[in-house]
Amino acid sequence: MKWGLLGGTFDPIHIGHLRSAEEVRELFGLDRVVFIPASVPPHKSGVGVTAFSHRERMVRLAIEGNPYFFFSGVENEREGKSYSVETIAHFQNKYGKGLEIYFIVGQDAFQAIKTWKEWERLLKMCHFVVMTRPGYEKKDLQAILPPSFADNFSYRKEDQGFHGPAGYAVYFREVTFLDISSSRIRHLAGQGRSVSYLVPGAVNRYLLEQRLYGRD
Repeated sequence: MKWGLLGGTFDPIHIGHLRSAEEVRELFGLDRVVFIPASVPPHKSGVGVTAFSHRERMVRLAIEGNPYFFFSGVENEREGKSYSVETIAHFQNKYGKGLEIYFIVGQDAFQAIKTWKEWERLLKMCHFVVMTRPGYEKKDLQAILPPSFADNFSYRKEDQGFHGPAGYAVYFREVTFLDISSSRIRHLAGQGRSVSYLVPGAVNRYLLEQRLYGRD
C-alpha cells in the first residue's frame, strides 16, 4: 500500500488543498491520500482555531465522492499538540511494513522543518513529498538542512529524489499553484463576502449554515 498523508489545520479546507493532493496522488501512484486535521497545531497557539468538529465535517464534505481521499481524526484522539512524528508512527504501528508512507508538505512548511519535533527522526521514517510553486529553484537539501545531515542524502536522477540512508527519499514536486489561503477565506467570510469557488460547494454551504468565520 502506498498512502499519502496530508496534515494541516484545514480551517477551512479549500480547492488548493484538494488539487495539490490529487496531483501528488497521480505523480506517485498513491492508493489513497489521507487528510489529517491537526487538533492543536504545534506552530499555532490554538487560540482562534475553529473547533475540530467543524473542521472534520468540512474535510469530510470536501473529499466525499473521491474514492482515493480519506479522513483520519487520529490527531484529535491524542491529548496535547499534534506532532507529525507521532502521527506517522501511529500509521506505521497500525498497518505495519505493508504500508509505504509519503508525507505531503508544502514548500514553506518544509523550509521550517528544523523547528518540528524530532525532525531528524521524522526524515528517516518515511518518504517526503514537498509541493513547490512554479519557478521554485532551491530544490536542494543543503539549503534547508544542516550540511552534516543533508550529506546523508544522495540525489538520484532516475526518480528525481534525494535518498537517505534509511531507504526513504525527499521529493520536490511542482504542483499547480492556486493562490488560495485559509486565512484569506476566513477574512472574506468575516466581511460577509462570497467564498464561492475557493472552497467546494458543500463546504461553502456548511460554513454559511454554521455561520463560521462570518459576522453575526
